[in-house]
Amino acid sequence: MTTRVPVVEQILSANDQLAAANRARLDGAGVFTINLMASPGAGKTSLITSTIEALREEFRIGAVDGDLASTLDADRVAALGVPSVQVNTGGTCHLDAAMLQSALPQLPLESLDLLIVENVGNLVCPAAFKLGAHRDVLIASVPEGDDKPYKYPPMYRGVNALVLNKIDVLAAFDFDVAYFRRGVETLNPGLAFFPLSCKTGEGLEAWLDWLRGEVKAYKEHN
Repeated sequence: MTTRVPVVEQILSANDQLAAANRARLDGAGVFTINLMASPGAGKTSLITSTIEALREEFRIGAVDGDLASTLDADRVAALGVPSVQVNTGGTCHLDAAMLQSALPQLPLESLDLLIVENVGNLVCPAAFKLGAHRDVLIASVPEGDDKPYKYPPMYRGVNALVLNKIDVLAAFDFDVAYFRRGVETLNPGLAFFPLSCKTGEGLEAWLDWLRGEVKAYKEHN
């Protein structure tokens, strides 16, 4: 009997091998890396720029920006004076390990403490493709609605931290935070959770403190 391995399994297996190689490359350079995922418009770039502005005196930061076509987000990050690389996916709805692998040689990894990867805006595909990052972070936002953990469970199940952005507009949307949290906790009990507003700065310090702790802990053990 011939056993046929589905093409999807082969693709994911190959991707996982490249992700492991990426992790080894990052560990060799001592660079703690986070993979930021979200739907379009949730605030990935806003969180990245806020984070860089707050932490660039403490850590040497670099960025990789994944986008379908434009360089708009990458330009915003580069304007802050940090090393950055744009990865255009040519229509692909996610970054994969091969794309990150191609970006890493363009960064001065040995001179970085923290690398922030901005994935393509999507709540489906990025969940399946590991990059080799040390932490996967999902950004949700109030205008998206409180039902997303129930509609996109693989994304919420597979992350290490969750940011709920745009809490400054909670009053304008029918967003039930308790209902949202129940959905999240069912999938990912004890997940680090940071309600914040990149616009007003409310709640941002808790996110920054968590990231500081993650980078410092990594540095101590690497």
